[in-house]
Amino acid sequence: MMHYVTGDATAPQGQGPSVIVHVCNDIGAWGAGFVLAISAKWSEPETQYRAWHKEGGSVPFELGATQIVAVEKNLWVANMIGQHKIKPRDGVPPVRYEAIKQCLNTVAIFAKEQKASVHMPRIGCGLAGGTWAEIGPIVEKTLVAQGVDVYVYDLPK
Repeated sequence: MMHYVTGDATAPQGQGPSVIVHVCNDIGAWGAGFVLAISAKWSEPETQYRAWHKEGGSVPFELGATQIVAVEKNLWVANMIGQHKIKPRDGVPPVRYEAIKQCLNTVAIFAKEQKASVHMPRIGCGLAGGTWAEIGPIVEKTLVAQGVDVYVYDLPK
C-alpha cells in the first residue's frame, strides 16, 4: 500500500524495519537536495556513496545501481543512481525513469527480505527534474505490487 504522509522522510513513521530511498546522480556529486537531510543525521550514506564512486564495489557505479547502507538497527538508506549528471541538457532533465525502476526493483527484493517498509520524499522530482506523475506509477509497479508498504513524505507547508 502507498501512504502519503506529512513529515520528514529521514524519520520513518510506523513500526518495524525501514528503508529510506533517494535518488543520486551518476557523477559522484553529493551536496544538494534531500542528501543534505540524510547527511545531517548519518555520515555513512555519503561516505559509502563517495567511496563507491571513487573505488567501485561489488555493484558497478552506474545508472540503475543501488547501494544499501545500514545507518541504525533495522534502518537502511538506499543510494539509488537514477539521475544522469546534475543539470538538464538540451531540455532533458537529469532524471532517468528506467534507472529509477531498476533501483526500486533492487530495493523491493531487499525490503521483502528484511520485512521492511520503504520511505521516501517524492524521489526524482526535485533537482533531478522528474514528475510524480511518472515516478508514482513506477513506485506502484516495483514496490507496492510486490507487497511492500511505501510511505511518501511531503514536508509540512
